[in-house]
Amino acid sequence: MPVNLQKTIRYCFMRERIKDKMRLEHIAEAIERLQTHAGNLSEEELQADVLRYYGIVKDIEIIGEAARMLTEQFKDAHPEVEWRSIGDMRNFLVHEYFQVDSEVVFSVIHNEIPELQNHISRYLSEIDWEAWEKEN
Repeated sequence: MPVNLQKTIRYCFMRERIKDKMRLEHIAEAIERLQTHAGNLSEEELQADVLRYYGIVKDIEIIGEAARMLTEQFKDAHPEVEWRSIGDMRNFLVHEYFQVDSEVVFSVIHNEIPELQNHISRYLSEIDWEAWEKEN
């Protein structure tokens, strides 16, 4: 393995555990990209632009991975979001990529993401993050 790659891998494992707030910020950023790149697209337009489609799928994967990596304490404190389903969607997109249906992706963008965005925005603005991080 090249020396630079070894150093990068070591650095990644040595970093401090990413906190819940940062995970939520990652989700918020991915949602913003989804809205920018997919918000006004029809399902047919989504299917026709392969590069944009896979970028959108990647953002849904990022949302799922960030949700999976939230602490159990955070997820338990906020059961109004189906964290498990979000992580399951990520796993499906990554591992069952050959079965991904653009109708499902379109539905997630237009039916699930807006509600998730409301929750994420509220968490980021209303939680006392300094206190949360000290307690958890």
